[in-house]
Amino acid sequence: MFLIRLLSFIPFRLMYLISDMLALIAFYLIKYRKKVVITNLTDSFPEKSEKEIYGIARKFYRFLGDYIVETIKLASMSEKTMRRRMRIENIEVINDAVDSGQSVSIYLGHYGNWEWVSSLPLHISDKAKCAQIYHPLENKSFDRILYKIRTHFKAHNIAMADILPTLIKWKKEGIPSVTGYIADQAPGFNIHLFLDFLHHETGVYTGPERISKFLGARAVYAHISRPQRGYYILRFEKITDNAKQEPIFETSRKYFDLLQKNIEEAPQYWLWSHRRWKRSHAQFNEFHGDRAEEMLSHL
Repeated sequence: MFLIRLLSFIPFRLMYLISDMLALIAFYLIKYRKKVVITNLTDSFPEKSEKEIYGIARKFYRFLGDYIVETIKLASMSEKTMRRRMRIENIEVINDAVDSGQSVSIYLGHYGNWEWVSSLPLHISDKAKCAQIYHPLENKSFDRILYKIRTHFKAHNIAMADILPTLIKWKKEGIPSVTGYIADQAPGFNIHLFLDFLHHETGVYTGPERISKFLGARAVYAHISRPQRGYYILRFEKITDNAKQEPIFETSRKYFDLLQKNIEEAPQYWLWSHRRWKRSHAQFNEFHGDRAEEMLSHL
């Protein structure tokens, strides 16, 4: 952590020179997950030419380098700098709910610098507790480093196994919660919904919707754009006033629709290097057998 903090004091301009070198090494020299990236982009944008696909891929690797150095900068970034570099729009959609005692579920994807979204406590009413789901890493050293970085602006990092008990505890205490869910990972076979996403039949996590319904939470999407290098605009778009009142799966469907539109605006900022579609619907059917249809009928 000492080394990370030391590196975090390097000026942004020099950090981005380091990022450019990392991108060149990753794309041309070691070809980090290049086949996965090209395949994901080709399948997701069948209307684009090979030249266009490789152009997006090169921009993605440049952004991946930026994501790494920007996350390191988060270790020592001041409130003033963060407010200048991450502009928040339509925060009222969250604070209005909190002021009335309602919890809020924030849906976001691996798009833009999602680590910087941990600065939300700077903008949220102090009536609420801000939380994000945390996946403990096997490497304990990196786990401690990421934990400290993600709590730099006082967000609560909560392990997935503890999220529901924690939110229930806060609800009983009369404390509204504002919780971020990155829900675009590749789930296991405990799937309750498949939908079309970027030209793929995609299995999705419905846990965030289940929790949102239980809390009667307002659900919002965190739309991220990057007007220039090192600067972001985070705009909140309402999915529903109360997830409990929505038909099952509707909140998840709306989230993925908004996420896809966000990705299509500037594809290079999504995490194309992860194997998002490694489990097909056919594999799901084979795994569950006669229970497959029942699994897809409820949350």
